[in-house]
Amino acid sequence: MLFRNLLAACTAGAVSAAPLTTRSADFTWGSDKVRGVNIGGWLLLEPWITPSIFQTQDQSLGIVDEKTLTEKLGSDRAYQILKSHWDSWATLADFQKIAKAGFNTVRIPIGYWAYSLDSGESYTQGAAPYLDNAIDWARQTGLKVMIDLHGAPLSQNGFDNSGQRTSNPQWQQGDSVAQTLAVLNTISTKYAAAQYQDVVSSIQLLNEPLGSKLNFDGIKDFYKKGYEQVRQVSDKTAVVLHDTFVAPSSFNGFLSQSDNGAHNVVVDHHEYQVFNFDTIKLQPWEHRQLVCNNVASYSQGSDKWVIVGEWTAAMTDCAPALNGYGIGARYDNTYPGSSFVGSCAGKNNILEWTEEFKSDTKGYIEAQLSAFESNTQGWIFWNFKTESAHEWDAFALLDNGVFPQPLTDRSFGSICS
Repeated sequence: MLFRNLLAACTAGAVSAAPLTTRSADFTWGSDKVRGVNIGGWLLLEPWITPSIFQTQDQSLGIVDEKTLTEKLGSDRAYQILKSHWDSWATLADFQKIAKAGFNTVRIPIGYWAYSLDSGESYTQGAAPYLDNAIDWARQTGLKVMIDLHGAPLSQNGFDNSGQRTSNPQWQQGDSVAQTLAVLNTISTKYAAAQYQDVVSSIQLLNEPLGSKLNFDGIKDFYKKGYEQVRQVSDKTAVVLHDTFVAPSSFNGFLSQSDNGAHNVVVDHHEYQVFNFDTIKLQPWEHRQLVCNNVASYSQGSDKWVIVGEWTAAMTDCAPALNGYGIGARYDNTYPGSSFVGSCAGKNNILEWTEEFKSDTKGYIEAQLSAFESNTQGWIFWNFKTESAHEWDAFALLDNGVFPQPLTDRSFGSICS
């Protein structure tokens, strides 16, 4: 297959402006805790993070993800929309705020199409140089960067956050894995190199490959090849593997020290309680209890470092388009097959939250922080900000006293003890 590689992706290092100041903070995997936020919805669109991009389009066109944005509007119009978004959604000021709040890491999702497109694929390129901007900002503010390949050809999970919402993800079909590895090689060759090791602490090979719909041995083979690509450039840069929604211990003996001396490998677990009918109906105290009772299932028994690379303050799925653009919420019975738990009124605007809901949300955050800090290598909150989904919005939670400051402060004591 012939790939069209974005020239800027290969040359961005030359055109990226040198930072005016550099403040490099040391970070040692295995001893320092990851305390981070995701920069989601920026270099790869998610409708619930920035719904205005989707709400302002002709609704009859059926635009539900980044792929259909280009398919339905054409590449020129899609580029106009995306460039305006890339220019404004994440800024140096955001990174300064993240660092000031005490976080040490940003995880930055990006889609494969930023670097490579087959002639028949309908995505819009142009995001890659913005990753260089973010790395410059991180270097200036002393933050570490995890580069996260969040979308693969044909979709690795069918979620809109892969770039393509579909009930039939087909990654692993055709040469989609080879194309993904080619993109990873581009990323690894550049960002695992010595000149980035002061700021790029890790590279995540692929976000959330859906193990139940993919060949598990095929995923492991992909992981092994991706790991080897990084190691050809750097022994230091950590390689992050998503757990594919199974226990991290399922990867024991694979890319471990016993596996030909593999090292600096991290397993990424994502912890949410709002995407199934059983947990969405829990009371706040039950959400906290589940955090404490469940942490051992993913933190114990692994022969590799484990982080919780995505988690949330949300105890509802009320954020519009969280379950997909045009799809309702389980919480208020507007999602197919759900039953009513409560009203979503006021849940998305923190200024409308009751003091009780603020307290419950803060307690849920603190329970997770305590569990993750005590049992894993660290955590990365999803997301740094949103347009209107404040249960998921670190900035809104910080500004309103709901996210702990400092990050180690606990208003509710040791919830999980």
